[in-house]
Amino acid sequence: MKVETFLPRKNLQPYIRQFLIIESESGMQNKILPGSSLVISFRINGSISHKEENRERILPSSGITGLRRFPRLIEYSPKASTLLVIFKEGGAASFIREPIHTLFELNISLDHLISPKKVSETEEKLFQTKTNPEKISIVENFLISEWRGSKEDDLILNSIIRIRKSKGNLKIGDLLKGLPISRDSYEKRFREMIGTSPKQFSNLVRMRNIIDSYSSQITLTEVAQEAGYFDQAHFIKDFKTFTNETPKHFFKLSTPYW
Repeated sequence: MKVETFLPRKNLQPYIRQFLIIESESGMQNKILPGSSLVISFRINGSISHKEENRERILPSSGITGLRRFPRLIEYSPKASTLLVIFKEGGAASFIREPIHTLFELNISLDHLISPKKVSETEEKLFQTKTNPEKISIVENFLISEWRGSKEDDLILNSIIRIRKSKGNLKIGDLLKGLPISRDSYEKRFREMIGTSPKQFSNLVRMRNIIDSYSSQITLTEVAQEAGYFDQAHFIKDFKTFTNETPKHFFKLSTPYW
């Protein structure tokens, strides 16, 4: 597997974290763990499918994936490649008309949300273009043409900073302290911009931090306690939902994940 990373041009930086081009020479399987932001994908070559619960489904040529609670297994055919747009938290709301939470746990064709003609034209340009920087430029131009004005919500974005600073171990009551907003209004604004509830988002951040900072030098009991779990069974249940593996088994695997 070859992965090439590109940073967005300046006017897209408030909304997009990075672009990835993933290429598979001989075919591969890749486990995708739940992430904290939406992703748009453009298949460049080959076939890419999604395996879940013993079912396999070919992914659309161009698609958008909302936030999820569960991992996905992606299978690349030989010579397959894809271009991914990784949004920042809340960034997709400036390009997608529908509230972002309506995409929760969905992977749908991009032409369900954006003009099929425009999507098809972009796919054709990507197919005809040879170099990766040129492909990134095509997708950037496509995104700029779909920009709907800034939908940034400072109150929600500040909550994201606080959740990340706490490594996901922050209750909604703590987030609401001192804010001039009701819980219902706050949760509605959070879901519409981020794509899920504050509680679920915090759990995504917490699980990802556990995995990314894991060290075999400490026990799994200590890992759970540092993450704010005082019930080992609860920790194992949440971890298994996130990875489809127990912590003990997951950290022994050499399978790559994203």
